Amino acid sequence: MEPTRPTPRETFADRLPLGERLPLPEDSLANWNTFPFEGGLRVKPLQPPVLPEPDRAGESGPADCPTCRRPVTDALWADDHWRLDAPGTESRLPATVLLQPRAHHDLTDLPPARAAELGPLLQRVERAMLTLDDVARVHVNRWGDGAAHLHFWLLARPAGLLQLRGTFLPAWEELLPPLPEATRAHNHHHLATTLARAGGTAYTSPNARP
Repeated sequence: MEPTRPTPRETFADRLPLGERLPLPEDSLANWNTFPFEGGLRVKPLQPPVLPEPDRAGESGPADCPTCRRPVTDALWADDHWRLDAPGTESRLPATVLLQPRAHHDLTDLPPARAAELGPLLQRVERAMLTLDDVARVHVNRWGDGAAHLHFWLLARPAGLLQLRGTFLPAWEELLPPLPEATRAHNHHHLATTLARAGGTAYTSPNARP
């Protein structure tokens, strides 16, 4: 008797209409009142999978990692194990920051001691952000597709701007006008010094003014 041949496993992509446009459902997110855009929309055709996937930044280790190569003094705040950074050179929300371990880890290999610190530290950063002027909520996001070094995005949602609630805050963040640089620097210094009161070091200028 011939051995039974295994049935080829169907991948997730096998059942998708690759190369075709998907219909936009009537109840899609494009009809939410927080959706930033208006006008006719079409869904892009689904592209076939790319396997193996290309490496993320820092995939091969600390020597290839932009976060690991960045001096800790470039951070807003840091302690022995964590750092808080401002992405880019502009802010369009009261604050947008990255919380990252100083050592090169992703979430799957974060040591237990660092994992135990993560929840309380996210709370500390959120509480500090909520003390900024005109901040109603703080959104915490982790996507993990762009870089292999673990990083959490924390975005301060301005008070009263109800269109900016929820899922689309990162999209609105790209559309709003930049904060005045003095306000951005003041907010960063406020966050850094607020965190430093409970430990760690602030690396921001004390001369910043809103």
